[in-house]
Amino acid sequence: MGAHGVLPEEQDRAQPFEVDLDLEVDLSKAGRSDALGDTVDYGAVAEAVAGVVGGTHSDLLEHLAQRIAEAALAAGAPLASAVTVTVRKLRPPVALDLSSAGVTVRRQAAPESGA
Repeated sequence: MGAHGVLPEEQDRAQPFEVDLDLEVDLSKAGRSDALGDTVDYGAVAEAVAGVVGGTHSDLLEHLAQRIAEAALAAGAPLASAVTVTVRKLRPPVALDLSSAGVTVRRQAAPESGA
């Protein structure tokens, strides 16, 4: 639940959102080791994403998706190399009978500097 959107009623009351997240991670080490420390803590990623959705207001779904991508990459660091985020506003306030409206963005992690 979050209060995102341009309309005044979207800014005043929380609405349901659905987020799909695909992290790109080299999981070969975890596949061999079966060790939790060799993979991404998906619970931490989910908490970071929930914090963004339930946090500071965004007018646009595009902006919300960008913020979610940044949070997911930070929570998945240093193993996450990219993320694809789909954000859907369920029951959007439009004149048509839509079950959802959404956007999908793909972002890459900033390369690590070797300096």
